[in-house]
Amino acid sequence: MRSASRSARRATRATEQPSRASARAVAALAEQGSGTPFAVPADLSDTEQPLRVVEKTVDRFGRLDVLVNNAGFGIRGSALDSDPADWDRMVDLNLKAVLRMSHAALPHLLRAAREGSRGVADLVNVSSVAGRVPRKDNSVYSATKHAVCSFSEALRQEVTARGVRVGLVEPGMTATELTVGGSQAASAHGLPQDAWLRAEDVARCVTFMITRPAHAAINEIAVRPTAQER
Repeated sequence: MRSASRSARRATRATEQPSRASARAVAALAEQGSGTPFAVPADLSDTEQPLRVVEKTVDRFGRLDVLVNNAGFGIRGSALDSDPADWDRMVDLNLKAVLRMSHAALPHLLRAAREGSRGVADLVNVSSVAGRVPRKDNSVYSATKHAVCSFSEALRQEVTARGVRVGLVEPGMTATELTVGGSQAASAHGLPQDAWLRAEDVARCVTFMITRPAHAAINEIAVRPTAQER
């Protein structure tokens, strides 16, 4: 993410269950680029913490150029057999956290677009192809991701004329903490793990979005493993 580090001063870590080890790993990755790493562990399902994450970042760097909403949670199960508490967790993190982070960041992104040398700012939501192609036993997860798709497009229309580009990245099967060894691994439907996307593949899509010249906005990227049919 070196080009991203050059164009935006930020390095935050926000997950449902924050860990210091994860935060250190993110900071180590940021050090490989030219930016200044700054890790903020946070539980984004907590209604107060999204604002805290944004404020601490702006306090540290003086402005916010880019927000990437990438935290997520999912548990597979039929609607009949699922625990509604798991639905609440997915809605809280996959949707409400995106809304709260975006709401907290937008004033700073608008200011960066207006006053910064780039002439634009970027908000990128990482969703899922599940938001476009729902499958059985994944209904609520798919619903949260579909909501993120709709929110992203509506928000884009609200702020694009003011210089804030809103992008949506929809990955297919990707090797992450969520999918490797968890219930979401069943979403691969037999696709071997060595054929899945890697986090770096998704990061390259985000980097491509936010490094376009100011006159160009990449609104949506769907990226799947080559062997994934749906």
